[in-house]
Amino acid sequence: MELYADYQRELDAIRQTFGYDFLALALVEPAEQQYVIRWKYAAGNRNERFRRIVLKSGKGIAGIVFRTGKPVFIPSVRDYVRASSLFNYPIIQSEQLESLGAVPLWNDARVAGVLLGGFRQEHAMTPELMQALKQTAQSGIGELDGREVASQ
Repeated sequence: MELYADYQRELDAIRQTFGYDFLALALVEPAEQQYVIRWKYAAGNRNERFRRIVLKSGKGIAGIVFRTGKPVFIPSVRDYVRASSLFNYPIIQSEQLESLGAVPLWNDARVAGVLLGGFRQEHAMTPELMQALKQTAQSGIGELDGREVASQ
């Protein structure tokens, strides 16, 4: 339970520092023959639905970031995602996000999680906030060291 408190405390502090409406951490879990990604911790959440979201690599915001190892920046959900395909992005729907960024969380040169910062209004996620989110992830969160390259 101490690990939960550490991740949760860090998320609360990051959210307060940068002013995100919603901040969440998804972690990768091994499943039979593949990986699944689950949103484990959140700050500013409207409900607990995020905990029930399970994504395969390449699906949803967290799945895309996990598979590619690259950030996703969506200044306007309305401009980026067609209404007919919103069901592919359950975190956007359940938290009513309109603007967001998500970055990979590296650990020992592998993507081990995804950090998502979002807002409930369009264009609130700026390139500057996106850069801050990337730097936060590179600094490491909890047990995740943030290193993309294996240390020699």
